[in-house]
Amino acid sequence: MVNEISILKGLHPGVVLERELQKRKLSKGRFAISIDEYPQTLSAILKGKRSMNTSLALKIEEALNKEEGYFMMLQVFYDIKEIKGKAKKTQSPNLSILRKVLFWDTDINKIDWERQKKAVIERVWERGTEEEQNEIIRYYGMDVVNDVINKKKMKQ
Repeated sequence: MVNEISILKGLHPGVVLERELQKRKLSKGRFAISIDEYPQTLSAILKGKRSMNTSLALKIEEALNKEEGYFMMLQVFYDIKEIKGKAKKTQSPNLSILRKVLFWDTDINKIDWERQKKAVIERVWERGTEEEQNEIIRYYGMDVVNDVINKKKMKQ
């Protein structure tokens, strides 16, 4: 189970459950009723709109002959991924180090540092000081920065 869990880490348990039901050619509604659960509840989980709870996970695991705790482990890893993602969105490089003039065409406080990391790294490497480059390395990590810079060099 540990190997399988490590492969599925970060996926919502509903996605995994839906694949399992499809693989076994089980109707979602009939399966829900067979484990004494409302079809709407199961449907919300399959769509990722609701979290898996322990009692439901135990029912599903028993019905599908899965190891106890399988779906709850998936839920915990999914929750961890979501929390880390939210935390990352609220983080940014130290803006007191980065000159606003580097981002003259945009509001530096509205930059999505994750989605726009390629543009940010390229701009700081083209126009930034060594101190600004070091801050970008600290924030993104040397591997990410090198990857962006090397890909740009290959295109030229």
